[in-house]
Amino acid sequence: MRRGFALLPLGLLLLAVAEIVVFVAVAHAIGGGWAILLLAASCFAGLVLLRREGVRGWRAFRAAAEAGRPPGPQVSNSLVGLLGALLLAIPGFLTAVAGLILLVPPGRTLARRGIEGLTERRMGSAIAGDLFGPRRVKVRRGDPVVVVVDDEPVHTPAAAIEGEIVEGEVLR
Repeated sequence: MRRGFALLPLGLLLLAVAEIVVFVAVAHAIGGGWAILLLAASCFAGLVLLRREGVRGWRAFRAAAEAGRPPGPQVSNSLVGLLGALLLAIPGFLTAVAGLILLVPPGRTLARRGIEGLTERRMGSAIAGDLFGPRRVKVRRGDPVVVVVDDEPVHTPAAAIEGEIVEGEVLR
């Protein structure tokens, strides 16, 4: 984690250089006045969306809390929307494109799943389950499992059987 923070100034410097290069290329392609106008329009749209996404996120969070549902999906969706609007509000074409990607539904969904996965890896699946609700898992049906209970083979589908194993025996 510390290494990531140590590299942050270098990353911001590289982003600034890349933004300048892209701005010069766009200004060369469409003209300086149009490039500045396009940049100003994207910043203004980002500021408007920042307010809208913040209000929408707060309302979704309150509705989930009042209904007794886990607020995590609304919070992660709002965080992605806020990040997209913030990137759009920052002057620069690269950040504007990244912000637009986070604001459109496919990009928002991918980023939200990434946030939920990162939360689960960092905090554990129990806390992530409390935040985001039950996790969805894919289940494949396999061959039936044969379990011996009281010296009798019992054919069951691949399912969990409650019990305790003591020295190789099944107790009920």
